[in-house]
Amino acid sequence: MASAFSHAFVALALGKAIPHRAMKRPLFLTGAICSIAPDLDVIGFAFGIQYGDLWGHRGMTHSLFFAGLLSAVLVALGYRQESSATKAGIGLYLFLCTASHGVLDALTDGGLGIAFFSPFDLTRYFFPFRPVAVSPIGIGNFFSTDALRILASEITWIWLPTLVVLLIVRGLTHRISARPSTDQSHQD
Repeated sequence: MASAFSHAFVALALGKAIPHRAMKRPLFLTGAICSIAPDLDVIGFAFGIQYGDLWGHRGMTHSLFFAGLLSAVLVALGYRQESSATKAGIGLYLFLCTASHGVLDALTDGGLGIAFFSPFDLTRYFFPFRPVAVSPIGIGNFFSTDALRILASEITWIWLPTLVVLLIVRGLTHRISARPSTDQSHQD
């Protein structure tokens, strides 16, 4: 898996890429939590759930179904007062934050793969290109002699590309919003 730092970083970048009044710190925090939440499945190890099981690590909680369910529940519970369009945007943001977890993990060089289509298909998938060094399970295990190698891999393959995409999106958004509309340019 990628580290919690990288998962949260991608969620925050996604939030910063979206120019909407709802994109504020509380929602960014919720997005960051959503991006990390799929790894709560490691609790299953303590209860005898095997890695490759439906509820095992990188199984159901890493699926697109789970991302949709979690985002729908959070929007229904926390954003009732918002307009339908704002709720849809918030739901999409939270879905992307949660789904990004599996995407990043599918880029790592370890594990059994990601059950993107669980519970309908239990097949585990990786991307053909897997440059990200896998982060060990557990905070104590992360801060080991490999921590710098793992962070360097994540900075190279996750953080820098995410920043480039964010800057491109923000630049395009700024350029589009700075363009005079055709209605205003014809008024003299």
